[in-house]
Amino acid sequence: MPQINHLDYIKEFKTALDGYELSSSALRTLSQTELVLLIAPTSCGRNTIIRHLQRTGDYYFIVSDTTRKMRINDGIPEQNGVEYWFRSEEEVLADIREGKYLEAAIIHDQQVSGISVRELQKATAAGKIALTDAEIAGADNVIRLKPDTLLLFVLPPSFDEWQRRIKHRGNMEAGEYKRRMQSAVTEFEAALAHDYYQFVINDTIAHAAEKINQIAKLDIADEVYQQNARELAEQLLISTRLLVNSL
Repeated sequence: MPQINHLDYIKEFKTALDGYELSSSALRTLSQTELVLLIAPTSCGRNTIIRHLQRTGDYYFIVSDTTRKMRINDGIPEQNGVEYWFRSEEEVLADIREGKYLEAAIIHDQQVSGISVRELQKATAAGKIALTDAEIAGADNVIRLKPDTLLLFVLPPSFDEWQRRIKHRGNMEAGEYKRRMQSAVTEFEAALAHDYYQFVINDTIAHAAEKINQIAKLDIADEVYQQNARELAEQLLISTRLLVNSL
């Protein structure tokens, strides 16, 4: 039976996160760190791209902190420092109060997760680009604190291919599928509404990773590519809206 997560200090967390500010030392670390966040709707290959980039040796994958309990996925227990840094509520709450998180949030009133500045320090010390995945809300919070963060929104090459990839992952309950498509609408809308997002088309993992390297390491701006990718995102948004309305 899966463990049910519970927050003993939920009121304290809400108070600490209300009007949260980074410490001065955290801000210094942030200014010294090159940070890349990948944002994507479901089944767009974001985690596979991250693993590919890690193998180049140029990126440091940021492992987020969480207060939730370790899980067993497909018979394999999660590992501390791999999926997450699993920490106590007291430890996470103390670090939030001291301004030691780039971003942190209460999730479903059951757990608190966030990106610790401690991980950014490791990336900087190793001379690597800090890399992690993020949700839209978290990415928007990060960009306010660190405007030079590189926010990359990963797109499937087409709507039909995206749906094929979703189905290839296995059976999904109708309710869960609809929720993911509704979330995708919100994600496409948010990315298209803000000019600080750049788009990466995941036609293949190798091509997507090459494009990310061009943007992150070589600072190559391909305006034609970005325009084409933005048009693709707009098409995906329209198709996803129509799909959600039909479900």
